[in-house]
Amino acid sequence: MTLPKTRTLLANVVCLLVLAWLYGGDLSDALRARSAEVSAFLAPPPLVWPAVVLAATGVVLGVVVWGVLRGRGEGFKGYRLLPIVLVGALFLDLVLMESQVPLRSEDVATLSLRHLQEQAQALSHGRTVPSEPEVLRPLVADMGQPPYLVRGTRAPSWSLQVRQGCQGPVREAPGLAVGTFIYCVAPGGELAWITLVGLPAGERFGLPSVVSGEGEPHVAIVQPIPPEEGEAPEPFREPSGAPAADVAPQATDAGELAPAPSP
Repeated sequence: MTLPKTRTLLANVVCLLVLAWLYGGDLSDALRARSAEVSAFLAPPPLVWPAVVLAATGVVLGVVVWGVLRGRGEGFKGYRLLPIVLVGALFLDLVLMESQVPLRSEDVATLSLRHLQEQAQALSHGRTVPSEPEVLRPLVADMGQPPYLVRGTRAPSWSLQVRQGCQGPVREAPGLAVGTFIYCVAPGGELAWITLVGLPAGERFGLPSVVSGEGEPHVAIVQPIPPEEGEAPEPFREPSGAPAADVAPQATDAGELAPAPSP
């Protein structure tokens, strides 16, 4: 019985593992994103393409196994098919990626927080920040769609919840919808913290939660700036000595807003 060289068989095994890892993972993500409560994708991942690549891989694998069982030697061209499938699939992926701008959901969420922080900052008056829902509502009305999928469909729009009398940013927001900005105003209106409901950084699937990184929420700080200072405060930074509040004493909804969590 004639068999191909060990390096030929090893090359086929490596190609098979790489194809299964890359396109099996893509297919798993595509299926899961269509059923998960929340997934960190701007659009549903392609389903057909990884399925086609895996189907071709299965056919070619059958040819390779047939060649081994039939005792085909090194000259059997079927042993070259798995590397060809791998190289061809990766080449097409690279061609398609050239026309796409890779954006992650967590990056878009961070930019959205920064945008709302800057817009609210511009509406500050003297020593107080804007705190009325009717004033803040227009700031999120034209921001497009949140960068998350809800059961395979892009979240339709941003929403805003205003809370009064907060002692710090909200860290947990059970029951709120994806894309909800939580605008938490400190007593006296001299400061406000903005957090956002989505998924923690690095998580692709899960339940709605406050966007965070390494266990700390991403926070945009709104603070009135005297004219002579001329610089905005650092967004996404918690002031020292301000404890975080999971639930504020009072919540005021703007428009069609998700209900505030019970204390």
